Amino acid sequence: MKHFADKTAESLGKDSALCAENMAIIIGVRFREAGKVYYFDPCDLEIKAGDHVIVETARGKEYGYVVRGRSEVDDDKVVPPLKPVLRKATEEDDRSAEKNRAKEKSAMVVCAEKIAKHNLEMKLIDCEYTFDGSKILFYFTADGRVDFRELVKDLAAVFRTRIELRQIGVRDETKIRGGIGICGRELCCHTYLADFAPVSVKMAKEQNLSLNPTKISGNCGRLMCCLKNEEDAYEYLNSRLPNLGDTVHTADGMVGEVSGLNVLKQRVKVVVSVNGADGEEKEVREYPVEDIRMHQRRRRDRGDERRDERRDRSDEEGLRELEMLEKRESHREE
Repeated sequence: MKHFADKTAESLGKDSALCAENMAIIIGVRFREAGKVYYFDPCDLEIKAGDHVIVETARGKEYGYVVRGRSEVDDDKVVPPLKPVLRKATEEDDRSAEKNRAKEKSAMVVCAEKIAKHNLEMKLIDCEYTFDGSKILFYFTADGRVDFRELVKDLAAVFRTRIELRQIGVRDETKIRGGIGICGRELCCHTYLADFAPVSVKMAKEQNLSLNPTKISGNCGRLMCCLKNEEDAYEYLNSRLPNLGDTVHTADGMVGEVSGLNVLKQRVKVVVSVNGADGEEKEVREYPVEDIRMHQRRRRDRGDERRDERRDRSDEEGLRELEMLEKRESHREE
């Protein structure tokens, strides 16, 4: 028994060592509000969430905000090479970052004047200085391609540093600018969403929402991101419910046809015959989904198909403009 216990302990020790080898110690850093979280090696520094750090990136040294303290993650979640943290930000670093934020405002004014001077069809959205001031990035939106070579030359002559102009989409514009959604709260993309998840019209249909583009579109004019947040819950809840028109058995011995559904409360309205199965008097009763049993699916007649066809045609007309805008935007961003 002792020999077996020793072997087991040895095996567990090897497994633990193997797990430790497959883990990387990281911290999570953001460079912009609600921006993507990047992993860095904290080395021997004591860093916690809320600290500011100076890290090495592809753009050079950057000033970032720690949103995830020292922790372990699987190696497959780390994009190699894992770059180290250079140091915790000092008071001087904080002042430099603050100066950069102030210079960005004046740079926006200058760039807007130059855009007007060259009569370019582009909308300036934001400006960003790198921490060491070696590059200035200007973000803009436009309907198509813009020849901004002369603009870059003018800006480089004014600021005496490298200039980069980046064209972004309307969703990114809204993420940067922020705003208030129809729910009355700050936009999700501006407060916490690091990446945009794909959103489709099918999600709105699954949640039984009006397919009017003005009601399911966000401030950016695209489908609301929150449709994705609730999609999994609605898929699960709808999978437990029958379809409208289905024949069901109820817990009190009735057989009837489904006339209405409450997805969130998981309740089903059933039209039943009060005076026996052949009775002419009908009554609508509501049951929890647990108190009904599926019997058979109602066969569709030509009248149903024509009504559905008219409804779908109306939905398509209301969505056509929205879907065309989505396709145009995704094609342009690619």
